[in-house]
Amino acid sequence: MAATRQPSPAKQITPVRIILIAALLLFLYHNLIHNLGVFPEEWNLGLREPLDMFKKWVIVANRDGHWMFALFFQPLKGSIDFFMRRIEDFMYWLPWTVIIAFVFFLANKIGDLKLALLTAFSLLMMGLLGLWDESMRTLALMVTSVIIALAIGLPLGVWAAHNDRVETMLRPVLDAMQTMPAFVYLIPVVLFFGIARVPSVIATIIYAIPPVVRLTNLGIRRVSEESIEAARSFGSTPRQIMLKVQIPQAMPSIMTGVNQTIMMALSIVVIAALIGGGGLGDVVLKSLRRLQVGSALEAGLAIVFMAVLLDRLSFAFSQIEHVSVKKHQGFRLLPRKWGGKSWAKAIERPITWVYAMSGRLEKKVVHLFSRLLPKQDENINSAGYFITMALGLLLLLGISFALSWVEFPENWDLSLSKPVDTAVKWAQVNLYQIGDTFIGTGPFSDFVSLYMLRPLRLLLLEWLAWPIIILLISALAWKAANWKLAVYSALSMLFIGWLGLWEASMDTLSQVLVAVLISVLIGVPLGVWSARNDSAEQFLRPILDFLQTIPTFVYLVPVIMLFNLGRVPGIMASVMYAIAPTVRLTNLGIRQVDEAAVEASVSFGATTWQTLRNVQLPLSLPSIMMGVNQTIMMVLAMVIIAGLVGAAGLGFSVIDAMQNNKMGASIEAGLAIVLMAIVLDRITQSWAQKQADAANIT
Repeated sequence: MAATRQPSPAKQITPVRIILIAALLLFLYHNLIHNLGVFPEEWNLGLREPLDMFKKWVIVANRDGHWMFALFFQPLKGSIDFFMRRIEDFMYWLPWTVIIAFVFFLANKIGDLKLALLTAFSLLMMGLLGLWDESMRTLALMVTSVIIALAIGLPLGVWAAHNDRVETMLRPVLDAMQTMPAFVYLIPVVLFFGIARVPSVIATIIYAIPPVVRLTNLGIRRVSEESIEAARSFGSTPRQIMLKVQIPQAMPSIMTGVNQTIMMALSIVVIAALIGGGGLGDVVLKSLRRLQVGSALEAGLAIVFMAVLLDRLSFAFSQIEHVSVKKHQGFRLLPRKWGGKSWAKAIERPITWVYAMSGRLEKKVVHLFSRLLPKQDENINSAGYFITMALGLLLLLGISFALSWVEFPENWDLSLSKPVDTAVKWAQVNLYQIGDTFIGTGPFSDFVSLYMLRPLRLLLLEWLAWPIIILLISALAWKAANWKLAVYSALSMLFIGWLGLWEASMDTLSQVLVAVLISVLIGVPLGVWSARNDSAEQFLRPILDFLQTIPTFVYLVPVIMLFNLGRVPGIMASVMYAIAPTVRLTNLGIRQVDEAAVEASVSFGATTWQTLRNVQLPLSLPSIMMGVNQTIMMVLAMVIIAGLVGAAGLGFSVIDAMQNNKMGASIEAGLAIVLMAIVLDRITQSWAQKQADAANIT
């Protein structure tokens, strides 16, 4: 019996090939026979009008009289406003000296002297930049938002850790909350709470809750069963096990979630300036609108200092070990490796003396309180540092009021606006084109505009008709995952067209693709370099930390200095913001490649480049693809921010609609951004998972 001949893989008919053939036929029909045109206007769902009517129904007819507003929205708004104003009034009442001293002592206790000096310096710089009041207003909004977010998020995380059904229900909700760009949260809260700081707080709470829920859940689930069984064997109740075993052991993970919640809250607190949030974000926003780069840079630096302050403090809390470990071994300020230097010892000697004197003072305070409260000896000893700190702060408070040191001195001014504005004018003239070369911001901007953006926009808007684009995206989704994702992607893209935003969405997609391409072209080589060179990794780590710490608004300041307004500055701001995940995950992927595979390649005579190209990069591709996925999502998060500097597309549509009080248009543009984000996120995640499965990598 003759063996049946199997068709070659190249000749097999698959659904993906059928879709691609259909796209090719449509392309030929579109370009050679009949122009299919843009997305049909008559297919527009017309959501804008009913949304605007609903807005009028809420604001005009029911905001003051409907029972929902009377019993829920207004009391909630009033409670949050009262809480925030009390915090703000207290921070305005406290002298600046007391606030800086409190942060210094707290950072010294949970960290070390270097952390204390860094945090105190960060606060001092906010005042020296002339932005103390604005910084305190932003900090009050931050404190209010984070406290409420943690009050909601921590119990939800504990509940999810103890109930699989709750975790299953929460997972898609948290996914959606983290996928949606931050601006989308501003739209519904403005409708129900108006324009002011309370809607900013509520939007911040919603945006910042997911990390603490996820990491609380993760931390509790990772507590070893042996610890739980040991507690049960001693007769502990479930409540005692949770409070005395699970939560203490999960505390590092929980505090990491708190850290992430704080940083996410800060990023959207600044964005919330668009709806009247005030504070530092409002200064940046007004300065950018007036093209006052110097003032925008000052406010941007104040935001950076606040981000560093909050990030380092919350990170130090997450690193606290609940064991007895002797701290401050060696130098307190300088690196320990300089221990043999006489000049280093001379610098550290007075610091050691100050700490010794402080320790003696603390012992005397503890002894005094022990005599006054003999039954509380153990508690007083454990809280000795904080009792001494409280007494010192009370003394400083009295001195500050006596000497009128309540407000930050106006003559302590390190204004940067004038020199920065002068530098901007110089850069725009001298860096636009350096000599007769092709080096400069002008040639670079022209290259990106003419040879990257323009061809992509022509491809998406003229050469490829809308059905072809939908088919191509569906084929990519099917190839990356399955037919379900293909159908979902096709329906999502169709819905964008039904919203009447096809052209703006394709404009945005072209900007996203260019920004991601530039990020990958820069990030992957940097990741490879850092993976193969420990010194390079140490050099890049603080830069990447800095880029991921800065709130998104701040990236607009340097790009305006160099590129003025338009699509290119928006793209460059997106690249700066989104490049870090590609670098980090490329580095991580290559470093995690099995050493046996690398050694086998070398033993067969492969060169370093061949080993990298044929072994390390293929095996690290899943990690690299996850970096690309994160880069795409971060670029999309910058879409609306880039709209503030004149980048067209969906970002500008949202900004324009919000500034002109067009809720329907802003919701439509927000929905289009969310749909595009979800499609790109699911395709790239599925592709990364497929690569990991093919390489048998978990």
